[in-house]
Amino acid sequence: QVQLVESGGGSVQAGGSLRLSCAASHGIFTIGTMGWYRQTPGKERELVATIAVDGFTNYADSVKGRFTISRDNAKKTVYLQMNSLKPDDTAVYYCNVDRMGTSIGPLLDQWGQGTQVTVSS
Repeated sequence: QVQLVESGGGSVQAGGSLRLSCAASHGIFTIGTMGWYRQTPGKERELVATIAVDGFTNYADSVKGRFTISRDNAKKTVYLQMNSLKPDDTAVYYCNVDRMGTSIGPLLDQWGQGTQVTVSS
């Protein structure tokens, strides 16, 4: 089954750190831009950070200087290192891949299942 599997969410106090991971399953051969988005109840999903195949990164202003996105192309995995976490960072975090080549053909705009991050004050 072609899927993106996230891990690393949890609860932390303000000022703490978490590291999220998102791994592509077997059957995924090529991956384009990877990213992290987040969503809170009643709000639209928002961009956190993206990283292109060549390593070019883009961050939301609210996380610049605190979060770092990286990828391991050999492992087909994207990471989000989150430092100096704030209560406003509390959300469900979703992994996204804009395009991928898979055993069942090309796929666009694929999402992980989401992982909860809770930051307490």
